[in-house]
Amino acid sequence: MIAHVEHCEPLLHATWAFDPQTTLAMARESEARFVKGAPLSMLDGVPVTIKENIATKGVAVPAGTAATELVPALEDAPPAARLREAGTVFIAKTTMPDYGMLSSGLSSFHALARNPWDTSKNPGGSSAGAGAAAAAGYGPLHIGTDIGGSVRLPAGWCGVFGLKPSLGRIPIKPPYAGRVAGPMTRSVADAAMLMTELTKPDWRDTMSLPYQPVDWAALDIDVKGLKIGLLMDAGWGLALDPEIAAAIEAAARRFESAGAVVEPMKPFSTREMADGINTFWRMRSWLDISALPAHRQAKVLHHIRDWAAGGAGYSAAQVFHGYSQMGAMRDAAVTACRPFDYVLSPVSPVPSFAAEWAGPTNDPQRAMEHIAFTLPYNMSEQPAASIDCGHTAGGLPIGLQIIGARHDDIGVLRVARAWERLRAPPRPWPRF
Repeated sequence: MIAHVEHCEPLLHATWAFDPQTTLAMARESEARFVKGAPLSMLDGVPVTIKENIATKGVAVPAGTAATELVPALEDAPPAARLREAGTVFIAKTTMPDYGMLSSGLSSFHALARNPWDTSKNPGGSSAGAGAAAAAGYGPLHIGTDIGGSVRLPAGWCGVFGLKPSLGRIPIKPPYAGRVAGPMTRSVADAAMLMTELTKPDWRDTMSLPYQPVDWAALDIDVKGLKIGLLMDAGWGLALDPEIAAAIEAAARRFESAGAVVEPMKPFSTREMADGINTFWRMRSWLDISALPAHRQAKVLHHIRDWAAGGAGYSAAQVFHGYSQMGAMRDAAVTACRPFDYVLSPVSPVPSFAAEWAGPTNDPQRAMEHIAFTLPYNMSEQPAASIDCGHTAGGLPIGLQIIGARHDDIGVLRVARAWERLRAPPRPWPRF
């Protein structure tokens, strides 16, 4: 695995803090446990990557930006702590854009991450390195974070599986409205194995759900009779690419042929909701960036600075209204999904884009236009997954989003596993 990462990284730039000696030491410790017949868990010895904004003890947390002062973390954040306790072998941290505020592999700190299916294209973000690492085979297990689509978008654009769990299902530090950690893997079963460890309780997440001993390996489900909504119009954002629309419609027909009842779903989120959340996030980011010394402000990626600077002139009333739109979107999403057992939609309205771009529009004034299908479920706290459902004529992956009711994470995994069985055999993974 180390040799494979060393071979691919000069091109993909998916990792940071890659430390083969530490990796080998963790592997030897796992080997010793197996020799004694005492592995720590079913994941003992399995390679894993962790997004760099999830703290690991002794490693700095740059958050994707050259503006960060690199100070070693004093402790593992909850997802890293659970993986260390389980005996997994840390391969590396994975790259991300500045502050996680782009759906891109572009960063002022990390080298430019690229998509393994086409290295002229973007892996997406903000879990950019995790998506690229999963598609390129840097081990089977990867952890990302998601506050508006940052697990599902790179999963969709890199052709891997990614789960945004219910808010609080996986303890995380620091917690924040809509922010979750989630598995990114090549299969649903591998993600379910990760959920067994990642969902264990941690008091440090003051927004976490009460622990439930779910049998995450119980993935079999008969989709016959399930009532499934099909959302093809997000209500705002970029127009849906015809190739993506065709792939999602074809997936819905496969569920229908297996006995599910598929019904069209009307759009429920609005431009007012999207613009309000954008207003609130811009102000929050502007406050964070403007508090930095001038020499550190200058190091933030210009695209992020330009986007955040728009928050400087907002009034208190505008910011409060923006914040209120998070609740409005939550209520609309839960209400719209309530008649259905599950909902299908595109992950992104467009396929991957130029590696050098900050996002599908590459425009800081239109920074959220591609997250209309993903953002609502961060606000509503519902579980939502991305799973591969085909590719464009140019060979770029297309992601199918599967959404469940709040806290029905195992149900989303089961429907995703059913899709793995319904879909045509996927293409061979990229090789380098």
